[in-house]
Amino acid sequence: MARSYFGTDGIRGLANRHPMTSEMALKVGMAAGAAFGSGQDSHRRRVVIGKDTRLSGYMIESALLSGFTAVGCEVFLLGPMPTPAVAMLTRSLRADIGVMISASHNPYHDNGIKLFDADGYKLSDETEMRIEELIDSDTSSLYVEAEQIGRATRVESARERYIEFAKRTLPRNLQLSGLRIVIDCANGAGYKVAPAALWELGAEVIEIGVDPNGRNINLECGSTAPEALIEKVRETRADIGIALDGDADRVVIVDERGCIVDGDQLMAVIGESWHRKGKLAAGGVVATVMSNLGLERYLQGLGLSLARTPVGDRYVVEHMRKHGFNVGGEQSGHIVMSDYVTTGDGLVSALQVLAVVVSTGRPVSEVCQRFEPVPQLLTNVRYSEGKPLENAGVLKEIDAGKKKLGKTGRLVIRPSGTEPLIRVMAEGDDSDLVAKVVGDIAEAVRVAASAA
Repeated sequence: MARSYFGTDGIRGLANRHPMTSEMALKVGMAAGAAFGSGQDSHRRRVVIGKDTRLSGYMIESALLSGFTAVGCEVFLLGPMPTPAVAMLTRSLRADIGVMISASHNPYHDNGIKLFDADGYKLSDETEMRIEELIDSDTSSLYVEAEQIGRATRVESARERYIEFAKRTLPRNLQLSGLRIVIDCANGAGYKVAPAALWELGAEVIEIGVDPNGRNINLECGSTAPEALIEKVRETRADIGIALDGDADRVVIVDERGCIVDGDQLMAVIGESWHRKGKLAAGGVVATVMSNLGLERYLQGLGLSLARTPVGDRYVVEHMRKHGFNVGGEQSGHIVMSDYVTTGDGLVSALQVLAVVVSTGRPVSEVCQRFEPVPQLLTNVRYSEGKPLENAGVLKEIDAGKKKLGKTGRLVIRPSGTEPLIRVMAEGDDSDLVAKVVGDIAEAVRVAASAA
């Protein structure tokens, strides 16, 4: 059965338009609170709510708070905090539900609601379906009696607790003294905690993207727009640049030369480091179908495997949990290290890379250039209606592309989980062939979309 509201990363949409309205957020709070039990139970359910810096976050936070307390839940408000901090504090505070209000790397006018269970993991499909059923039901039946209405408490120590947690993921006594670090927080959820953690570890910290005004989250800054970070790294002759996204669950690194280091290289760095220390579980790393073939070949050279999943960090985490891996992630910079976190954590990932830099004494450009990426090209084709991937002409071009690439290349065609886009990605040793395959398929999708 198809889900009506939940996508691959919670509920997301344009703020003040369905499903991202205050009315809907109220129903989500009531439904989620009821799905996990209400004030009528002997155990009063506890809910942790964090958010990023979007203008609409206040509206959605208030509506969720009203919904949860209306069904008898106790609510703990964190204010602006990274997504991984919400997941961590859900466990730390022994809460039953964690909620993050964010649309991640999207512009400020979008927003979303992500839900976590008591262990800090994203909800199962079954639980999300149960919540959707309750949303569409008569929610008036979920109200508790007046004496059972829940309370709300603001957690004043949330930032300090997360900073201390992040610092403790590093080896004992490891310091970042002598390193000049530029941190770009995307004017988002990590704007307070990330610079503070780096400074407390001894680094010289240069901050950008730390002046949120409700509308500038991800605006020409952060991991999806690293140009400002590159410029600042070169200008200040920094040792490293770190770019987070709006909810700080992903990271992009810039080396001392101003070159971008993506999630594939970071997984190679962390995976090899953990392997040499005997910490890497299950003999490999988990990534998605979008990760570069060069990563797979590099890991194979170390005697390690690369397990691939569909796109989305939830699928990476599911595979890790099922098969016992403890390092996984996405090319975009979502890195999950289950020894420490239950979801992507941009700050903790950056700290793991910095630990290798400090321990080896080598510059970031050497530490993070583990393999030569295979030529890879990704093109996004926007469409307004129809199902382009069911078009006969598109299917014909996809089949032709697979044959051209053969066994030395890969082709991945998929719809975006959050936008009306078809993503066309190909990789192989011949860059000209890759470009032609992607171009032919993208053009076929455009033709199919215009004819719909």
